[in-house]
Amino acid sequence: MSLEQEYRDHPEEIRWEGRYIVAKTRGRWEYVGRNRNIKAAVILAIHDGEVILVEQFRMPLGRPCIELPAGLIGDEAGAENEDAATAAARELEEETGYRPGRIESLGEFHSSPGMVTEAFTLFRAHDLEKVSEGGGVEGEGITVHRVALTEIESFLSVKRTEGYAIDTRMLLLLSPSILR
Repeated sequence: MSLEQEYRDHPEEIRWEGRYIVAKTRGRWEYVGRNRNIKAAVILAIHDGEVILVEQFRMPLGRPCIELPAGLIGDEAGAENEDAATAAARELEEETGYRPGRIESLGEFHSSPGMVTEAFTLFRAHDLEKVSEGGGVEGEGITVHRVALTEIESFLSVKRTEGYAIDTRMLLLLSPSILR
């Protein structure tokens, strides 16, 4: 039986559901997703030749992680139909203190499609204005980093050596050096 046929022939079953995630099976496959199929917005923000990154402790990894700013779309009560670009602009400002003058969608992507149903839309923020220190909402403990694009490879190497996790989306910034 092909995977596509197995997908069609077996119903999706919820095996466990928590406050934020749900574990599912379909045939012999196990995977997880966010409750209500909430999606995320990830923001690529470059200002004066520097990319704006965030550092945040990630419980599943047990260590801090270097990431692009990101957040959930429509996760707050009453905002279930939030526009993805609006969420991206809100999250960028909350996490980094930068407000975009314009935000552009670069498409929807899936970070680990063999295990997680979660999708994210990658946005490019333009015409940035510094309006606050950022840091996220209470309890997030976000540290903002401005890193010169010419120094991204060495910055991430140092952070990796220090024991930080590096989010897979950093490959977007590393691709020129990887493809050389």
